[in-house]
Amino acid sequence: MRKEECGTKRMELNRDTINKLRWLIVFTVVVVVTGVNYRKLLELLGSLVHIASPFILGAAIAFVLNVPMRNIERHLPWKGKLEKLKRPAAMSLAILAVAGVLFLVTFVVAPEMINTFSGLQKSVPIFFAGVKNQAEELFASNPQILEYLGSVQVDWDQILQNMAEFLKTGAGSMLSTTMSAAVSIVNGVSTFAIGFIFAIYILFQKEVLGRQLCSLMNAFLPEPAVERTLYIAALAERTFSSFLTGQCVEAVILGVMFFVALSILRLPYALLVGVLIAFTALIPIFGAFVGLGIGAFLMLMVNPMDALIFTITFFVLQQIEGNLIYPHVVGGSVGLPSIWVLVAVTVGGSMMGVVGMLLFIPLCSVLYALLREAVHGRLAQKKAHGDEGEERAGE
Repeated sequence: MRKEECGTKRMELNRDTINKLRWLIVFTVVVVVTGVNYRKLLELLGSLVHIASPFILGAAIAFVLNVPMRNIERHLPWKGKLEKLKRPAAMSLAILAVAGVLFLVTFVVAPEMINTFSGLQKSVPIFFAGVKNQAEELFASNPQILEYLGSVQVDWDQILQNMAEFLKTGAGSMLSTTMSAAVSIVNGVSTFAIGFIFAIYILFQKEVLGRQLCSLMNAFLPEPAVERTLYIAALAERTFSSFLTGQCVEAVILGVMFFVALSILRLPYALLVGVLIAFTALIPIFGAFVGLGIGAFLMLMVNPMDALIFTITFFVLQQIEGNLIYPHVVGGSVGLPSIWVLVAVTVGGSMMGVVGMLLFIPLCSVLYALLREAVHGRLAQKKAHGDEGEERAGE
């Protein structure tokens, strides 16, 4: 009996070893093939992402709309026969809320933009006239500048010839650019329409889709892997939702701060600059600098001193926002320390631009939470083993 048991164990051991070697060979072949044909695989991956872009966009829209929709649905007091109408009503109210905010901002900003451009028509000529007068005074007090400019040789014939060649070749390129822009607009509209329809389907059937995904994982994955995957997915969903809410709150706070400060200082375009900075502040940390450039240009056309005062005010408020508001509102909402918020924004921006800035903060927060949990678990295990060793030594 013992010989038969040993033979059976050797057969099982040999089978396990053979299976491990088989998977090792398969893994090695996959790695080698991937390394040799990585360019084709990247092209294939890009094509698949392009094909799936409407559905990726739809999932992103569904995730954004789910944040207000979930809160609205939770607070609707409908019961009984009206229970079935809670989901459509909450979804409609969420879509109307997002569209209403965009419409309200457009309704507020559009008249201000019209007044701004009408004012620029008057202020720009005055500004350049002042620059011309200052240049004439500079040349009059420094005649050596005129001598230097007179010594500069300019080949006007060559410049005109280059301009003519550019216009000849530019007509065709302009036509092709116009056609490609029209095709891009049509593709963008169709992609958004498909994604929006897909987002509505996801929001209507999110519980059913969740159960189907859980069933799929339970069928093909071991139970510990399923539990760990669901835990990470719940942590990511909670973190991204908190980040989205905190980022919107921070943008509103910053926009109100600039509107109030510019109004107190009696600077022009207070409402326009406040709304603009609120929108650009959705890009973490660095987005408000876009508003700085546009606001400083607009005020420079009116009064250079206003532009200087606005720049100083911007950096003061930016320091308050960067050191006090942003780390506590956004960094606190995702559970990420302030220094790692800055690291996440910098790394994400260098890798993926604006999208990377928006994604890397919640992504780093999820990784930070998982790493912190793993570190605490390992330290607890080491402490437990150390206590057991001390007890054995005492015995």
